[in-house]
Amino acid sequence: MIDIEIEDAAWTAALADAEALVRTTVEATLALLPRRADDGGGVGEAEGGGPVRPAATRRATSPVLFGTGEEPGVSLLLTNDLAVRALNAQFRRQDKPTNVLSFPAPTNPERFLGDVALAFETCAREADEQGKPLAHHLQHLTAHGVLHLLGYDHVTDAEASEMEGLERVILAGLGIADPYAAPE
Repeated sequence: MIDIEIEDAAWTAALADAEALVRTTVEATLALLPRRADDGGGVGEAEGGGPVRPAATRRATSPVLFGTGEEPGVSLLLTNDLAVRALNAQFRRQDKPTNVLSFPAPTNPERFLGDVALAFETCAREADEQGKPLAHHLQHLTAHGVLHLLGYDHVTDAEASEMEGLERVILAGLGIADPYAAPE
């Protein structure tokens, strides 16, 4: 189940199809999951053409994601800087807004992966600064947030390379250019 709440109308004022963009991106991200617990194959292609494989410690290979044939659950909140700043202060002790926050859920029988919150003002400002359509930036950050729920991170260079490679695969499948490429 993909639950999307649009708390700030600025999202739909700027992108009438914001909910559909988010839903499509979540579905594309979850489609990278192996379909069976014994599926040892890769889930895509990393930068440079090598296979992207979920690490054994990642939720993507957890038995909770397999068995029923149902997609895992994700909740997304399209909100504003004020709300994301409050969440960031409460849960990360950083009193500032950010573009996207992910809150992974503990392993559970309902297969709920967690929550993602996106801040309109920060996302819109970044898209403008980077010369990207807001829709593409929203989809990139949605994929980024859901990948965090699946256990991917970007703390080390190797982790960042793997996560960015997955983001490129997801976005390419949606017809969106490499978000990390230098602007022309």
